[in-house]
Amino acid sequence: MTTPVDPGARPSPAAPTITSSETGRTYRLDRLIGKGGFGEVYLATPVPIVDSPAQICIKISDHISGWLREAYFAQLLSREPRALKVYDRFVAIEGTHVRYCLAMEYAVHGDLGAWLAKKGGQPERVVRKEIAGILRALDALHRGQALHRDLTPFNVFVCENEQLKLGDFGIATHQLNRHGVTADAFNVFNAPSEIAWGKRRKWQQRDDIYQVGQLAAMLLRGDIRSPMGSRDVRGLPCSDELKEVIHRCLGARGKRYEAAGELITALRQRPKALASGRIKSLKGMSLAFTGFLKRPRAEAIAAARKAGALVQSRPGQSTDVLVRGRPNALQVAGKVGGTKLMDVRRLAARGHEVRIIGEGQFWKLVEPAARKASRGAPTRVRKVNVPKQKARRRA
Repeated sequence: MTTPVDPGARPSPAAPTITSSETGRTYRLDRLIGKGGFGEVYLATPVPIVDSPAQICIKISDHISGWLREAYFAQLLSREPRALKVYDRFVAIEGTHVRYCLAMEYAVHGDLGAWLAKKGGQPERVVRKEIAGILRALDALHRGQALHRDLTPFNVFVCENEQLKLGDFGIATHQLNRHGVTADAFNVFNAPSEIAWGKRRKWQQRDDIYQVGQLAAMLLRGDIRSPMGSRDVRGLPCSDELKEVIHRCLGARGKRYEAAGELITALRQRPKALASGRIKSLKGMSLAFTGFLKRPRAEAIAAARKAGALVQSRPGQSTDVLVRGRPNALQVAGKVGGTKLMDVRRLAARGHEVRIIGEGQFWKLVEPAARKASRGAPTRVRKVNVPKQKARRRA
């Protein structure tokens, strides 16, 4: 199921078959295409082809627990177009050997990792669309108080028309409440660091959201190398708005989107315009600087303080103004976004408005204030000591 197969390849005439004890259908096992701890996956053909595609996958396992989970959650998501379809589920008994089987939708392009290795990074429009599709399937799980816990590029599959679909529910489980379930089964590859290192013992819906954020970053980058940290988001080739969404997914658990539905809403929302406009005075205001300034940063900080402003290292809940200088070369090229502007967008989303002004407006505000301060200050008279000359003696 993870390796693309040539549709024109002819199966061996002696290919084995397996018959469903539930539906009576027979499936010809054409080729082994996957093998692991879960069991084996075969590319198969229904004989005859009735009410199912010409090519499907047969997943065969010796473990009943994973089979029951996959069969159950596949049924739960049977109406979700972005979840891999399960056409049949049955037990095959050969002597004393019991095998648990699932007849599933075949992902013609393999898993997400294999597909990205060939296709590379995807444009933002595609990433938004495909992640939203995966989220709709995940939302059905979350609304049913269930957790996936294994949202890796190996469990997201690329089907017809290069459409991403969610699969492999072998460790999915229900939670009794929003506090989550014991983190006793998860994939370390894509798990939040606090869970991977044992600092948190519960897996929550917000941890599924973390994994979705990693998937979005992988789609943009075009590879599935080591997971991305929230500090690395600024380097992604996408808009600041999407960076904001991914940054929140990968950030501290308490600040992540609570569930898939909330993340879907965030992807659909149009970004709120940042506040700008003229300001009469900086006196009593808290401000921060971003970008390259025409004058030395130290000079600007001194001028702001002289005008009565409080200078901060970066925007926060108490910030009133952000002075925006010239962007660097990478920002001009659209390859990275300023982290301080991202901070301002986060604050705006929480209802705290930070006004943005240009460097020119900043100097117009601080220089008249400096002149006014100098005019209002008392004039100091400098006393000059003149050396006394000795009186000449008259001859």
